[in-house]
Amino acid sequence: MLALLASGTSRSSSSIKLAESESAAQNSNMSWGTEIWDQNDNIAIHTNRGIDALDKYANFLRDRVAIETEYAGKLRRLVKNYQPKKKEEEDNEYTSMQAFRNLLKEVGDLAGQREVVSESLQLQVIQAVTLLSKTLREDRKKCLSDGAMLQQNLTTQLSSLDRAKRNYEKAYRDSEKAVDSYKRADMDLNLSRAEVERYKNVMTAKIQQSDDAKNEYANQLQKTNNLQQQHFSMLLPAVLNRLQELDEKRTRGIREFIIGAAEVESSVAPIIARCMEGIVKAGESINEKEDSFKVIERYQSGFTPPRDIPFEDLSKLDPDAVQESHYSNSISNHLTMKGTMGANKLKKRVGIFNIFGSTKNSLTADGQKEDFSDLPPNQRRKKLQGKITELQQKIAQETNARDGLMKMKIVYEANSSLGNPMTVEGQLNESEHKLEKLKLDLKKYQGYLDKASQAQVATSSPQANRNQLQNGHRTSRHSNGSADDHHEDGDDQPDDAGSLSSSSASPESGLGTSHTSLPGSGQGSANENAIGEDTYYETEVETLNPLGTCRALYPFEASSEGSIPMNEGEELQVIEIDQGDGWTRVRRANNSNGWDEGFVPTSYIECTLYA
Repeated sequence: MLALLASGTSRSSSSIKLAESESAAQNSNMSWGTEIWDQNDNIAIHTNRGIDALDKYANFLRDRVAIETEYAGKLRRLVKNYQPKKKEEEDNEYTSMQAFRNLLKEVGDLAGQREVVSESLQLQVIQAVTLLSKTLREDRKKCLSDGAMLQQNLTTQLSSLDRAKRNYEKAYRDSEKAVDSYKRADMDLNLSRAEVERYKNVMTAKIQQSDDAKNEYANQLQKTNNLQQQHFSMLLPAVLNRLQELDEKRTRGIREFIIGAAEVESSVAPIIARCMEGIVKAGESINEKEDSFKVIERYQSGFTPPRDIPFEDLSKLDPDAVQESHYSNSISNHLTMKGTMGANKLKKRVGIFNIFGSTKNSLTADGQKEDFSDLPPNQRRKKLQGKITELQQKIAQETNARDGLMKMKIVYEANSSLGNPMTVEGQLNESEHKLEKLKLDLKKYQGYLDKASQAQVATSSPQANRNQLQNGHRTSRHSNGSADDHHEDGDDQPDDAGSLSSSSASPESGLGTSHTSLPGSGQGSANENAIGEDTYYETEVETLNPLGTCRALYPFEASSEGSIPMNEGEELQVIEIDQGDGWTRVRRANNSNGWDEGFVPTSYIECTLYA
């Protein structure tokens, strides 16, 4: 049953195709000259409307080209308006901003493809449509002119035939009258023989005229029939067939133009698809975790949050110590605010913080100091490293340029016909001067970087940052290395005459405030200070109970007093937690059954404190 249905379906489809082919063959044999030979006026109207439709399509393409051009221009203007500004270049490191830049690039490429479509339509389609329309109008005008001439010839011949026929009819009637007159005269006995003879001559003349008119009419009729047959069988069909060819040419042209316009669009479709793929890839490249890490990397100052404010027992302090305490706290808060301030805000307030300072460091174009000492430690090292990398690249370029000039000079000296070596001498000296200046700058910034690294270790070391116990209150220097920088810039320093000396404030001395220190445990005078030191040593002789354990995340080489080295993965005991200066006091067993104690960077370890 299914086989019968399939065979029936195949036969029906074959019959349909056969009918379509026969219909197409039949249509191809039909012509305007034979089928609509009498519709000359309608054919003229139809061909005119057809050419008007072609012109309409050309106008449609022109409007589309204008739209494509305007669209491409607006896309390019959009891309230009949203290009990252110079002040936003710092944000280009984020994946979201990189994706947006790639998006703008792809949109610019899309605009280019729309311009390609516009230009291709203009050059390949619109010009061809315009030329075809012009040709068709000229050929149609000529065909209509030839048809009108043929019709005029036929009309003239028909007029001649009609005139010959009327002449023949008149001559025939006149001859009939002459015959009747002659018969009546011949029968009239009252007329003389001469008069009868005259009627006879008139009759003979009229009969001759009638015969001549008849012959003329016959001749014109034959000519008219021949012309009419030739007109409707050959001349007019030829003109109509030419009009048919013109109309078919127009129709075929519209088909080719529509297909050509679609091919122009299709030719850029793969590139547009790749642009879309690029936009998708740009979106997929956005990584929120990476951007968050870059935000940390960009704005991390290296400072630690401010510690707890200690309790001040006013009953154990004299009024002078209270005033000094307020002064120390205000200084500490001032440094903390400056240290933890964002890099961008800090740049803007450099002038305020250093308004009474020296101008030892020249400022860069963006208002920063040459050694970037106005930035937080991490940002400062990052800026200095970037400057060093930039100088190294410039030195490499200038070295290549100098080597090229030297080779050129050697070639000129070997063969003076190629050039004068003295012309290269000036350029070589200038290159050497630039190279020397770049090397000096590189050395200078490497010194800045070494100083910044040392300042980070030194000023972030326990001796510089561990809070000192004095007169029942804490005084601190922040871990941004600002003490050194302020000293260089001539900033007023708080009076440290009453503070503990650097040697007595070191971790080894044991005078650093521990996590177990209580407010008011300090002494108020230098003499009492000495007593406090002895007392402290007596209490520190006993081994401190560990507060927890820690594991080294990175290797650390001790480079400052009071710190101890550690290897990656090493387990240590925590005996004093970070007091806000970025250092943690740890210890480990040594080979002599004793303990090695010291400070390590808090960021280098992972602590697990006991409950």
